[in-house]
Amino acid sequence: MKKQIVLMVFLTCVFAGSIYAKPSKEKKESPTTIGMVIYSNDTETVWNALRLANYSKNQGDTVSIFLLGKGVELDNMVKTDTDMKQQTDKFLENGGVILGCGTCLQSRKNNEPEVCKYSSLADLYDLIRKNKIVLTF
Repeated sequence: MKKQIVLMVFLTCVFAGSIYAKPSKEKKESPTTIGMVIYSNDTETVWNALRLANYSKNQGDTVSIFLLGKGVELDNMVKTDTDMKQQTDKFLENGGVILGCGTCLQSRKNNEPEVCKYSSLADLYDLIRKNKIVLTF
């Protein structure tokens, strides 16, 4: 009986200790590659996508953005929205890449975009294939 009580106390201590034990150091995950496809021209959506892109870059991740459809209108949005311009400039200054669908840019008569590189569906395909995570906005 005494052995059973001692064993029960021992197991209770071990179990309780494992519940409340904290890891000594949190492991930081290794950087990853993130591709973002922005196909919206909604200011809040695009701004939040850029904020996430900048945050991810600050965490050490590689981030590339492809503008598709209405998303290529980012080029005009930065001309009228200072918050959008700040987020875009920060992303580009930190080595981010913004590609823009050439067909979508042409349909909007924007043959010389300022914030994105003129690109194709092949570039979108490459972005999808080479990135571990692909997000759409």
